Amino acid sequence: MFKSIRNRETVHFYIFIAPWIIGTLVFLLYPMIASLYYSFSEFKIGQAPKWIGLQNYVDLFHNDLFWQSVKATLRFTLFSVPLTLILSLLFAILLNQRIPFRGFFRTLMYFPSMISGVAMSLIWLWIFNPAVGMINYVLGLIGIEGPHWLLDENWAVYALVLMTLWSVGGGMVIFLAGLQNVPQTLYEVAKIDGVGRWKTFWKITFPMISPVVLFQLIMGIIESFQVFTQAYVMTRGGPHYSTSFYVYYIYQNAFANNKIGAASAMSWMLLVVVIALTYFIMKVSKKYVHYEGGEGL
Repeated sequence: MFKSIRNRETVHFYIFIAPWIIGTLVFLLYPMIASLYYSFSEFKIGQAPKWIGLQNYVDLFHNDLFWQSVKATLRFTLFSVPLTLILSLLFAILLNQRIPFRGFFRTLMYFPSMISGVAMSLIWLWIFNPAVGMINYVLGLIGIEGPHWLLDENWAVYALVLMTLWSVGGGMVIFLAGLQNVPQTLYEVAKIDGVGRWKTFWKITFPMISPVVLFQLIMGIIESFQVFTQAYVMTRGGPHYSTSFYVYYIYQNAFANNKIGAASAMSWMLLVVVIALTYFIMKVSKKYVHYEGGEGL
């Protein structure tokens, strides 16, 4: 009797998880395996893939637009990730204090993170408008002639970096959680010993939230490597390919140039770089990240 009940429960278990298993196989595992095969093939939509070995990878290294996409992405990453981390932490520290209407300000800071990428991009298209945009209007009030922002190849990437600061509230919430997990007894001891606020931050607060900083750093780098919506909606990779980011160029190869093989090769290169960089950061972080339960990962 008990055996039959267990058998029925087992059958029901597999029936209920079957949609998840099928979805994983069809929409995740198969596309990954197929894209790996296509990365070694000359493949266009409507034609059968033709095996060409490493030729797609070799061609990419001799492609100026590929290197331009790498350059644009790295420039975006180098500016957006540190600024986002610093501002998120600063706002978290500020809103972790006992101030009036603290809950309201936390909600206000987090709210922009809830706006979709397309909607946010359309809003910032107006803000960056050189003729009627809000930023240049404010700069004009103090006698400064604002740049052309998205229309200027020297300013376009930095304009998109400025736009990413709009959603620092998401990181702020994570830092808030980390700050509230710091034992208050450590602050009380530091206060008794007469330790100043600046030294308290560097000797107590920052080491205790260093795992959160590490998490935010890794996630920020991965997200910056995958920036796409802003380039697609706001600049189309221009002007002069200055915002032709890596993932946007993957899209261009796949759906505009019909080079599925080259796009697949770029996708796998991005995956390898992300894994290698994450591994490197995790190895280096062992010396600097404090884990309350013991040694680092």
